[in-house]
Amino acid sequence: MNEPVLVVQGLTVYRETHPAVQEVSFTISAGTDTAIVGPNGAGKSTLIQAVLGILPHQSGQILVMGHVLSERGYLPPAVRQQIAYLPQNSLFDRRIPITVSELVGLGWDQVGLQLPWVGGRARRQAVRAALTKVEAWHLRDQLVSGLSGGETKRVLLAYCLVRPRSLLILDEAPAGLDVRGESEFYQLLHQLKQEQGWAILQISHDLDMVRRSCDRVLCINRRLLCQGPPDHALAPEQLSLAYGPDFVPYHHHHQGSGQPGSREWDY
Repeated sequence: MNEPVLVVQGLTVYRETHPAVQEVSFTISAGTDTAIVGPNGAGKSTLIQAVLGILPHQSGQILVMGHVLSERGYLPPAVRQQIAYLPQNSLFDRRIPITVSELVGLGWDQVGLQLPWVGGRARRQAVRAALTKVEAWHLRDQLVSGLSGGETKRVLLAYCLVRPRSLLILDEAPAGLDVRGESEFYQLLHQLKQEQGWAILQISHDLDMVRRSCDRVLCINRRLLCQGPPDHALAPEQLSLAYGPDFVPYHHHHQGSGQPGSREWDY
């Protein structure tokens, strides 16, 4: 049996003097897509920032590929390189005159180990392969500032692909996309998960998407209230625990479902 990619045990993280995450435990394996759901202020972003080592944790343990993440966020460089992160908003300034190929190439470069002009052939091949996998090779010479929202998401996935990864973390990564763009993004993500064997951990407010696309769900409101497959974790009684007894879902016509006029749940 393969070693889990990510193990979180009894994790507690404080924001100032208040616990934002309390005694949360879960395990993520390769080739699975796990969603974190819960109301605003439930500690979802705090949880992934702790897993990334951005925020210190006060108690508990985080293991990435069997290596302990220190309280100060240290992991061996070879393990750190196995983690890719897609935030809700891009971390780069779109006004910088950088092409798609140049941006994806930055994912290949390692400060002190690899410079853009060193090992150029291998770097170019890796960039081309990554952009081809996300069907964005034709964008290679375009400036990032001229990309649409959907194109930008594909290019950022290519940035993650240019080196081998084991864990992909997303914080509302499809934010800003229209229905079609979001549907295409998740189809691509599912395809890459199968091809690359990624373990995916993502925050989402779209419970309908979670139900359709994810393998497991962590339902949290500071504490982990339930976890399991979507049919269990998104059952009405479980959602009421996280969102409160007045939580009411509604349905609408979802144009990205592939079924014209089909009715999908939204929350």
